[in-house]
Amino acid sequence: MSIVVSLPTQELVDDVTARLDPALDIDLVLWDGTGEAPCEHIDMYVPAAVGPTHAMPDLGAVGCHFVQGLAIGFDGVEQTLPHGVSYANAASVHETATAELAVALLLEAQRRLPEFLELQRLGQWHMMGCPGLADRRIVMLGYGGVGKAIAQRLAGFEVDLVPVAHTARVQDGVQVHAMEEVPDLLPGADILLNALPGGPATHHLIDDAVLSALPDGALVCNIGRGPTVDTDALVAHLRRGRIRVASDVWDPEPLPAGHPLWSLDGVIITPHIGGLSDALKPRMTRLLVRQAERLARGEEPVNIVLQA
Repeated sequence: MSIVVSLPTQELVDDVTARLDPALDIDLVLWDGTGEAPCEHIDMYVPAAVGPTHAMPDLGAVGCHFVQGLAIGFDGVEQTLPHGVSYANAASVHETATAELAVALLLEAQRRLPEFLELQRLGQWHMMGCPGLADRRIVMLGYGGVGKAIAQRLAGFEVDLVPVAHTARVQDGVQVHAMEEVPDLLPGADILLNALPGGPATHHLIDDAVLSALPDGALVCNIGRGPTVDTDALVAHLRRGRIRVASDVWDPEPLPAGHPLWSLDGVIITPHIGGLSDALKPRMTRLLVRQAERLARGEEPVNIVLQA
């Protein structure tokens, strides 16, 4: 009996088809979850987007019990995931590119690149010092896939990296601190780097109290999810010139025209493009092929984060 996988774009259908093991009985169908399903039964449904604002189709009507997401984050998915359906995230796809951007944002801010770019536009040669990354203490919230990828890339910059997770532990020789230690860690931080996922447990975790505990001139970098930061508190501290910000995720998204973050000094904005590099397409294809082939072999899919 063949395994049927629905994919939301023709490009994904073509890419996955080219890499599937021809010895396995796997059928790919094009379906973005809107309109009538293209067949009576689907084993693996891949939505174009997931979350509280993206309703799932009636997967029970096609006997589907497995959804493969295209993102690492899965905040809000549980609200729309039908009963009896498991959900896997796209771990292994986005971590590398997201970590690249995190390091790029830190370097851009710490080496004052926006200011030098403006001087270049003005045709002015003006030498300025900068904080740099070497010897800076970075308190990093989150030590999952993205956090570990960031840590690997920061190793060559001779920073003092202080990773923080839900519970304290020693992992791969690295001392990971617990969240309850954060208030004691913040006063000595040059940089607060957030790589936490979204959801109720992390909503506005970085609030006025956290920002107030940072020393003047500290850099805040959010590469996780926008709602983990209290935007009103962030704006208030920026207006006082206390902190700097270089982030990829924001609340709200997209940032509306006229939002104060667009015009405040000390802010570097990228529009949630952490995973959008040329590495995305081949890595996503490999994951989808792997999942489809595991199902065809009767094996459990990887990356299950919500179990039926």
